Amino acid sequence: MEHPQNSFAVTREEIRDFYPKLAPHIRRTPVISVDGPELGLEPGTLALKLELLQHTGSFKARGAITNLLTKSVPRAGVVAASGGNHGVAIAFAARKFGVAARIYVPTVASIAKIDRIRGYGAELMIGGELYADAYAESQKWAASSGAMAIHAYDQRETLLGQGTVGLEIEEQVPDLDTLLVAVGGGGLIGGISAWYAGKIRIIAVEPDKAPTLTRALEAGRPVDAEAGGIAADSLAPRRVGELMFPLAQKFVERVLLVSDDEIKQAQQALWKEMRIAAEPGGAAAFAALLARKYQPVSTEKVGVVICGGNTDAVDFSK
Repeated sequence: MEHPQNSFAVTREEIRDFYPKLAPHIRRTPVISVDGPELGLEPGTLALKLELLQHTGSFKARGAITNLLTKSVPRAGVVAASGGNHGVAIAFAARKFGVAARIYVPTVASIAKIDRIRGYGAELMIGGELYADAYAESQKWAASSGAMAIHAYDQRETLLGQGTVGLEIEEQVPDLDTLLVAVGGGGLIGGISAWYAGKIRIIAVEPDKAPTLTRALEAGRPVDAEAGGIAADSLAPRRVGELMFPLAQKFVERVLLVSDDEIKQAQQALWKEMRIAAEPGGAAAFAALLARKYQPVSTEKVGVVICGGNTDAVDFSK
C-alpha cells in the first residue's frame, strides 16, 4: 500500500474504507457499560471495549490480518518479532491464509503466548532477552530467507488494522468523551488516534518501567526508554514507532504512568468485579482509572480499551 499524501501514516477515511474488507475476518468485540461509583463516576459513564475477546486474545489480530489482506506473501512466508501477542496474531493469520510463519520472541514472553504461537503452527524462535533483540534476529532471517517481515507496530498496514478498534468504539459509544489506551510500541493508540483525529480526548497509559511514549514526547522524537516491568511482554519494546509518533504528538492529550502494583490491582479488580481475565498489558489502561491517575468529572463518558487477555494467571485446575 502506498503512503498517503499527508503527514500521517493512515487517516480516518482510509480506516473507514478498509474496514469492510477486514470485518469478515475479525470479531466485532463488545463494549460493556460499567457502573463506576467507586471511581467517582455516575452509573453508565464507564465503557470497556473488550478487545481481549478478539481472535488470538488481543487487538493484534487486526493488524496481522490487514498485512496479509493487502500484500503478496513470498514463498518463504512471513516473519515477525514479538513480545507475544503480535506473534500469536501473525501465527493465526498465517494459518488462516495458508502461509508459513516464523516468530521470534524474547525470553520475557509469557508461556501462555508461546504456547498459542506454537498451537497455531508457526515456527517459534527465541531471540534474546528483550523485544529489540528478537526484532534484530527477525530482520536477519527476513534478509537471508526472503520472508516478508511484518512489524508489530511501526508499519502502515498494522496501524490501519488497529485503527478499526477506534471505528468500532465510535459506533458502539457515540457519546464518548475520553478514551484510555495502553501504549507499548504505539500501534493501537496510533491507529485509534488516526481514527478519532481529535474528536475526543485520547489518554495514553504506560507502565512506569517502560515509558516509551513519555520519553519520546519529552525528546520530540522516538528514543530508547527503559523496557521492564510486569507488562514487558506486551508494553516494553524500547521505543515507540516512527509512524505513530506524529499522531501521538497531534492527538494524544497526555501520557499517564502506572506501577506494576497498580497494574496487578487492576487485573484483580477486573477479574473480581467483572470476571474479565486481562493480561498485565491489557489491564494497564484500566489501572490508570482505578489508581486515580486519571480523574474524570462525574458526568464524563470514559472508555477504556482492555486490549489483551493472553494470561495463564487464572488457574482453573483448582
